[in-house]
Amino acid sequence: MLIAIGSLNPVKIHAAEQVLQPLFPHAELRPVPASSGVPEQPWGETETRTGAINRARAARTVCQADLAVGFEGGLIRTDLGLMTCAWCAVVAADGRLGIGGGSHMLLPPAVEGLLAEGQELGAAMDSLTGRHDTKHGLGAIGILTGGLEDRSSAYAHLLRLALAPFRSPELFQEGPHLDRD
Repeated sequence: MLIAIGSLNPVKIHAAEQVLQPLFPHAELRPVPASSGVPEQPWGETETRTGAINRARAARTVCQADLAVGFEGGLIRTDLGLMTCAWCAVVAADGRLGIGGGSHMLLPPAVEGLLAEGQELGAAMDSLTGRHDTKHGLGAIGILTGGLEDRSSAYAHLLRLALAPFRSPELFQEGPHLDRD
């Protein structure tokens, strides 16, 4: 079995490996670059979810994989302020789709100003904290929670949710499907 991971980001690769290796011990997990088809900094649940689905589809097509995983992080405006959001999509060769989302966390007001200047969240967190390349490490979630959560564990959680149609297929026979690539 071949499972494509639609990213070369070590955080996303680690999240996928953490969840998938125990479930599919004999599968080959292959990270590949995969376009999200959305802006570098997605805004809103729909744009972010679309990015995750596009990454999974692109990765599956590139490798002709049995399964493919796509992750996307984004931002949402709420009445309480700016928050993070994230989505994971799992796409099978037969078009079945699994999707999991969440990881909503309030961001500091200073981040919004940096985003207004055109920075994406990772660069904004780098500027705010003086760190480097946080999006390939703890991420905003790890920095702001003081390590209680990190980007990889958050993405692993979303992947577990996205696997629901594959873990309980008898309950998802009428579930979402994508056109085959």
